[in-house]
Amino acid sequence: VSPDEEGICSGKYFTEAGLVGLLEQAAASFSMAGMYEAVNEVYKVLIPIHEANRDAKKLSTIHGKLQEAFSKIVHQDGKRMFGTYFRVGFYGTKFGDLDEQEFVYKEPAITKLAEISHRLEGFYGERFGEDVLEVIKDSNPVDKCKLDPNKAYIQITYVEPYFDTYEMKDRITYFDKNYNLRRFMYCTPFTLDGRAHGELHEQFKRKTILTTSHAFPYIKTRINVIHKEEIILTPIEVAIEDMQKKTQELAFATHQDPADPKMLQMVLQGSVGTTVNQGPLEVAQVFLSDIPNDPKLFRHHNKLRLCFKDFTKR
Repeated sequence: VSPDEEGICSGKYFTEAGLVGLLEQAAASFSMAGMYEAVNEVYKVLIPIHEANRDAKKLSTIHGKLQEAFSKIVHQDGKRMFGTYFRVGFYGTKFGDLDEQEFVYKEPAITKLAEISHRLEGFYGERFGEDVLEVIKDSNPVDKCKLDPNKAYIQITYVEPYFDTYEMKDRITYFDKNYNLRRFMYCTPFTLDGRAHGELHEQFKRKTILTTSHAFPYIKTRINVIHKEEIILTPIEVAIEDMQKKTQELAFATHQDPADPKMLQMVLQGSVGTTVNQGPLEVAQVFLSDIPNDPKLFRHHNKLRLCFKDFTKR
């Protein structure tokens, strides 16, 4: 419904019944999309209208649908699937306006990188010719000077929704973590001498956080990236993150209901098995055997010690 059309205010939608009809359609669509929490929000607008009209029949239908929506939330707990997200960058003059643009694509749940890669390769391969199109396999920053000007390049990276710590207080349920998303993150491991992976004490990590111009879910399934920031983690910070992740995995495996012994065994093996050369034991030997000389590292040193305290408790 656009305001500049002639006669829009006298059209059939611009009435109370028209509004009610549109809202009912919206609720039905949200229900089909499995976004039952949003169904509730739409009905919050509809209920007062029917209450004012004393329309008990409509109200009873709505409350029936609300009951369905909420019971689905309860029954599908842990089984709901929303999108998988990928960052896609386009490089090369052949793309015209798209050159050097980056987008976040929302794909159906559990889409593998290979699937979206295959699809985009096919689509742009047909447009430019398969010999012209090249997919960049890593997620390192692209240096335009090193690219062949006669080719078109696509870089595809799996990204995850990113939240600040304060946001996590409000984003409690699985739905909260998959709705109204504008920031996404991917990590790239690197070492100072150019290799991706190295020993523990030389392993850095680059976190790239992308902000899109609109929030997902959106009318379109791709939204352009308007802001990009990078955080570099030093080797000890990488170790802290790894230890926190291991501790979380342990906590999850020990509190699972019903208990899952296979899962627990896998997590435990990864945590205490000495076969893994970069397991917790190695981390402790590399970073905690000496107190660092640099006072700037004291905080990290203490934080890692606290991580180990947590870890041993688990």
